[in-house]
Amino acid sequence: MSGHSKWSTIKRKKGALDAKRGKIFTKLIKEIVVAVKSGGPDPDANPKLRMAIINAKSSSMPKDNISRAIKKAEGADGGDDYMEITYEGYGPGGVAFLVEALTDNKNRAVGAIRHAFSKNGGNLGKNGVIAWMFERKGTFEFLKENFDEDTLMEHMLESGAEDMTDEGAVWKIICELTEFDNVTKYFEENNIEFDSASVAMIPENYVEVTEVAVAEKLLKLYDALEDLDDVQNLYANFNIDSSIESQIEL
Repeated sequence: MSGHSKWSTIKRKKGALDAKRGKIFTKLIKEIVVAVKSGGPDPDANPKLRMAIINAKSSSMPKDNISRAIKKAEGADGGDDYMEITYEGYGPGGVAFLVEALTDNKNRAVGAIRHAFSKNGGNLGKNGVIAWMFERKGTFEFLKENFDEDTLMEHMLESGAEDMTDEGAVWKIICELTEFDNVTKYFEENNIEFDSASVAMIPENYVEVTEVAVAEKLLKLYDALEDLDDVQNLYANFNIDSSIESQIEL
């Protein structure tokens, strides 16, 4: 298991996730609308919608908001039409960034993403230069204050998941994409509460960051990309060494 904390742990400590909750809800609603329009309003018959609802619940979105988003997508206008586009680039230190956009304006999206890269020491690359470094997996995060390692490891094995890693403030359980629904049902049926669940692009290898200046540049680039309205999901393959966490200023 990894002994280093990922960027998500640092952001959690800094309280950045709570500060951006409104923007997170907006993106989750967009995800629900797209899922309904592509596969219908029944989550049992629409895996994409079930995934979107799980994501929304994991982010503490109220049930009424989820229901309204589904009804909006079912309505006559159905909301905006969005394109799903993936962009790839490099950040400081040769770190790979994979950007998944959900946009109604491709030119606006690529322009904003390119600007964020160039302004923060990175560069937008061609399709295919980054994607091969990542694999799509199901992921679940559990707060360490609620679970000890041995107990959660037993549940991980029973659920059919494949790995558990130490992410600083949380344990992360990873499973094959084909097993995501089964693993989710295992946790739900056994009342094992996860802090978040999602389908994510997991890097095959990480760039270890041991310099404060590089870590700060990477996190600024990450924040700049994540703040863009058209960016739906964002992944990067860097580990920040725990020895420099306290020195990082965001």
